[in-house]
Amino acid sequence: MKHSSDGIFPAVCPLDCPDTCGLLVHKQDGKIVKVEGNPAHPVTRGAICNKVRNMAGRVHHPERLMHPLRRTGPKGSGAFEQITWDEAVSEIAGRYKALSAEYGPESILPYYFYGNMGVLSVGGMDRRFFNRLGASRLDAKICNAAGVTGWNYTMGMEGGTNPEETVNADLIIVWGGNIVSTNMHQVIFAEQARKRGAKVVVIDVHRNRTAQWADWFLPLYPGTDAALALGLMHILFRDGLTDEAFLQKYTVGHNELREQARKYPPELVSEITGVPAEDIEQLARMYGEAKVPYIHIGNGLQHHDNGGMNVRSIACLPALVGAWQKPGGGAIRSNSYYSAVNSGKLSRPGLRSNPRGRSINMNRIGEVLGQEDQPVRSLFVYCSNPLVVAPNADKVKAGFAREDLFTVVHDLFMTDTAMYADIVLPATSTFENTDLYGSYWHHYMQLQEPVLERQGECKSNVELFSLLGQAMGFEPEVFGQSEEEMITEALDYPRNPYLNGVTLERLKAERFVKLDMSRQEAYLDTLPTPSGKIELYSNAMELAGLPPLPVYTPLKEGYDGVRQPARDAEYPLMLISPPNHNFLNSTFGNVEKHRKLEKEPVLQIHPGDAAARGIADGDEITVYNSRGIVEIKAMVTDKMLPGTVISQGLWWDGKGTKQRVNVLTPDRLSDMGGGATFFSATVEVKKRELALSATIE
Repeated sequence: MKHSSDGIFPAVCPLDCPDTCGLLVHKQDGKIVKVEGNPAHPVTRGAICNKVRNMAGRVHHPERLMHPLRRTGPKGSGAFEQITWDEAVSEIAGRYKALSAEYGPESILPYYFYGNMGVLSVGGMDRRFFNRLGASRLDAKICNAAGVTGWNYTMGMEGGTNPEETVNADLIIVWGGNIVSTNMHQVIFAEQARKRGAKVVVIDVHRNRTAQWADWFLPLYPGTDAALALGLMHILFRDGLTDEAFLQKYTVGHNELREQARKYPPELVSEITGVPAEDIEQLARMYGEAKVPYIHIGNGLQHHDNGGMNVRSIACLPALVGAWQKPGGGAIRSNSYYSAVNSGKLSRPGLRSNPRGRSINMNRIGEVLGQEDQPVRSLFVYCSNPLVVAPNADKVKAGFAREDLFTVVHDLFMTDTAMYADIVLPATSTFENTDLYGSYWHHYMQLQEPVLERQGECKSNVELFSLLGQAMGFEPEVFGQSEEEMITEALDYPRNPYLNGVTLERLKAERFVKLDMSRQEAYLDTLPTPSGKIELYSNAMELAGLPPLPVYTPLKEGYDGVRQPARDAEYPLMLISPPNHNFLNSTFGNVEKHRKLEKEPVLQIHPGDAAARGIADGDEITVYNSRGIVEIKAMVTDKMLPGTVISQGLWWDGKGTKQRVNVLTPDRLSDMGGGATFFSATVEVKKRELALSATIE
């Protein structure tokens, strides 16, 4: 396919998105001229988002990196010279050998995430290389760690409702997820359910696109989701709306949960959450009386100090009404359990000579880079842009600015992070690679084969880390494998019966292959929790020092309806920084078409909060706290409750701009799982001239 200059070729969307769409790529004269959805894909059926529709503008971007570069000026200056791949590989290998000899290999740290969701992209040759090297391990917990942990304490595995069956739901609750922007095919299924009479309810801190599309929007204070879930439980138990037969057969702890829920009457929950008591009563009745209720649990509500418990509490609700026994009922937080591949064969942990070597949580990268005890002396960044996406970003920037830190960045562009690298390496796009894709939402595996010739001197992660492994003198039989050999090993995983029948040969012939979901028919009888049942009371949580039952714990940094800021509070506003519609994290932040669609970064502020500060719509403002400063424009709107401000999207810093919202977010870890707490941040806002004069005084 890559050798054909013209034609239409199948492909897979690589973005960190649940939909994992099937694509058709149109080529003319060797370049991509159009990207559209593949109508043959059983789930995505030809519909794709605007981000991917304009992917050609990213692949053929005039600023795309084409050659290896070496820094020649101060870090962050953008001064680089072109070098050869041989020079780059030789320098990296030489520095790693020297660092390992003098300070030990744990002085080296990889930093990555899912800029490309391909299995080989961040789970194959790269992991082998850093395992064999003995480098520090990265705890990649910036996204969903708290939610995964909270869900797993309840259900035992990252699996839930088949999204294709949600067309049967008669009540759909989207809780903390802007699925119009982040999971468009779930919206399509919800619309089909709507045509059959279903109602869509959105619970969120922000009247976003999804909330505007819903039949009913319930705004609440940030981080109070567990309280609302417990309030619903209180009413379900009180009014006899629970499925007692299901609770007896498939759960443990329902009696203890019944007593716990008594502590959360709707009047108290209303005070905490800001949701009127009568609305809590109505929602509980709707949920308890629905024949097929379905809850879609979003990503945002786990990014709090209490994020794991937020998800854990919501995950208990379907069991109370027996929704798991109804096709299309239940809940989804993630379905990645079903598509798990043989990561052991891919990453080869047995290559590591220090199996108990240190592990570093990626959310704490700014703090870690500032440590003098056992400092990180080299970073290798790929599939991520930490200066934009990591919390407490000014501290991260200060760490990357260390002249003694040898930094390598492998990327398609000169990102904010790459500006601080010593060596910058050009990366291929997904359309130039061979890779395997699962989905953390639908039940299909897909194969990407190259549809485009390598651009310039770009290399894939597999090729890059193969070269580095060979330069280090590592085992050729391990670091010489092809992509197809690695995919074959990844799919050879008897421990995951859902992969039965999924082979490289079938993927080549069929492009997408459905997982063997026959085992799911009896999953309630074989849940991988300690008890084998849905754990409403969790002994495992108790042993871990966590509350064994759902409970509401106020945020460490933030407020609710009961705990309001004092009059003299330094930072009285809660900041939420969810995704915007046309970026995906920092991806597309440098593509002009996507930037024009988003126009500019703004802070959405409630009219009451704006008036108290003398701020009008469109004013230049400064948003600040003890961690950093952002300078953007105000958008005065009532799309959230008073006391909450919203800034959507992760914007790159331009020349002379201060618009990276993560300079304001904390690097604390969540209540469970070591997750990020981006949304438990407080700030103050001032008009720009007032902020400047205050600074001068």
